[in-house]
Amino acid sequence: MSGPAPLPDLVVVHPLVLLSTVDHYNRVALDTNKRVVGVLLGTTHKGKIDITNTYAIPFEEDPKDPNVWFLDHIYHEKMYAMFRKVNIREKVVGWYSTGPKIRPADLEINEVFRKYHSNPVLVIIDVHPQHDSTIPTKAYCSVESPAEKRSEYRQTFVHIPSEIGALEAEEIGVEHLLRDIRDTTVGTLSNQIAHKRNSLKVLEAHIKEMVAYLKNVVDGKLPPNYQILYHIQDIFNLSPNLRVEELVKAFAVKSNDELMVVYLSSVIRSIVALHDLINNKLRNKEALEAKSKDRNGSPGKSDAGEGSSDGEKGEAKPNESSDTKPSGEKSPPAPKK
Repeated sequence: MSGPAPLPDLVVVHPLVLLSTVDHYNRVALDTNKRVVGVLLGTTHKGKIDITNTYAIPFEEDPKDPNVWFLDHIYHEKMYAMFRKVNIREKVVGWYSTGPKIRPADLEINEVFRKYHSNPVLVIIDVHPQHDSTIPTKAYCSVESPAEKRSEYRQTFVHIPSEIGALEAEEIGVEHLLRDIRDTTVGTLSNQIAHKRNSLKVLEAHIKEMVAYLKNVVDGKLPPNYQILYHIQDIFNLSPNLRVEELVKAFAVKSNDELMVVYLSSVIRSIVALHDLINNKLRNKEALEAKSKDRNGSPGKSDAGEGSSDGEKGEAKPNESSDTKPSGEKSPPAPKK
């Protein structure tokens, strides 16, 4: 009799699985308290499970009674047969649920998938993650643990490390997909700052977790685990001494270089904006001058018009008064007394 299948060391979830799960949830259970369930396809190699594909299956459960549920395994077998025609290397490695936590019926559902895999993996995918710093997946495998009676065993879920991974072709596809939904107003510097902030949040959470563990060990609430204590000691041994003069100087030089780049970028941006403003002023001035010339007409026509009007006025001046005499005629002499 063969023993139980060994547990995987790592579960790698590919981007297509996340996209398919979110699409399944939006089509079936959006704005509800329901969860969706589907099949995970992939490969297993040296304790590492690569989940590369998935498909949805009809699933219903009673919200009042968690032991009442329905999973259409006939639909699953038909879909799996069609997927094997496309890619025979992808096999059933487990199933997914949108949880967001383990539910009482999950052990029974896991037994259904044990027909297709010796130790199926359950991946809970959170479609509404609360923090951007954590990955939205949690992987579990079922193991037998002793019950209250020594002669009996019961199935329980144990956590398996998981991560998000992608092949080169998948990374290119995801990059093209994100290009359409990415906020164009967010620059590279803002992205770097956001990533650093999220990393610091994760680091802070891990440090708080270590502090809580050490406090529980000191208070006697938890037994000391020397392997964990050795790792914590290694962390402190590897941490640099920030008070070394050379390190302080190196930090100052690095900070000054980055600030100089930021300053030069701001100056260049201001000069370019001022240059564009001047060009805009000149273009507006030229446009106004062109409009004024079009309204007044060409210069030749205006001069001719002025000459003709002056001529008419000149001809009208001699006829303005009948008493006006020609300049060549002499006035008669005055009569003598």
